Amino acid sequence: MAALISKRGIMLATGLALSLPAYAFDWSGILKGVTRQPASETATTSGVDALSNADINAGLKEALTRGADAAVAQLGQKDGFFGNAALKIPLPPSLQKAEKAMRMFGMGKQADDLVLSMNRAAEAAVPEAKTLLVGAVKEMTLEDAKGILTGGQTSATDFFRRKTEARLAERFEPIVKANTDKVGLAQQYNQYAGMAAQFNLLDKKQANVEQYVTQQALDRLYTLIGEKEAAIRANPLQAGSDLLKKVFGAVSGK
Repeated sequence: MAALISKRGIMLATGLALSLPAYAFDWSGILKGVTRQPASETATTSGVDALSNADINAGLKEALTRGADAAVAQLGQKDGFFGNAALKIPLPPSLQKAEKAMRMFGMGKQADDLVLSMNRAAEAAVPEAKTLLVGAVKEMTLEDAKGILTGGQTSATDFFRRKTEARLAERFEPIVKANTDKVGLAQQYNQYAGMAAQFNLLDKKQANVEQYVTQQALDRLYTLIGEKEAAIRANPLQAGSDLLKKVFGAVSGK
């Protein structure tokens, strides 16, 4: 038994040492095509100039609040992450490299348990985001609003990241840790990953499971907010609000 445990430890450590760069959820370009052509940019500028400051401010706050509410509601429920292949958080890259060896040595269930606990942890943490996201919207200045309205592809996502990411990470990590600590493989990963990060063999964002899961959860949260923004920009007439139709219609020329 001791020899088997030793072999498992060696295989896991080997996987960590050969780790890939940090996993990054690909959400760039999610708003592709919103403001692409110079001619429409000219129309956009004149359309926005015709809007009152009150309409711009109120329209953007409504859009961002809707996006935040929808993203939190979708992710902050059972299977919000785990049940969606596009949003499911995978094993850290280091463990992905070692996964086949782990399964050969009878650790497949532990790997599966860790994936489930990581996603359940993210689902439990996301509701914490709502207060901070709505607070950021309420504090938004007219300058912020105009920048988001005409800023193009990731302007709303960038705004939320800038205003909330650090504070959300602080709120998410304890919740994630409480959930993942229940899985033995998470503790083993943290032990090896911490050592590997000290020798620059592993990205520091993957130095422990809770940091990794927190960052993955935040990336996906901001992505969904961006998708909501993209839908409103692309189809302002279907936005469901006269104010949103007016504001984003002015930007898109529709």
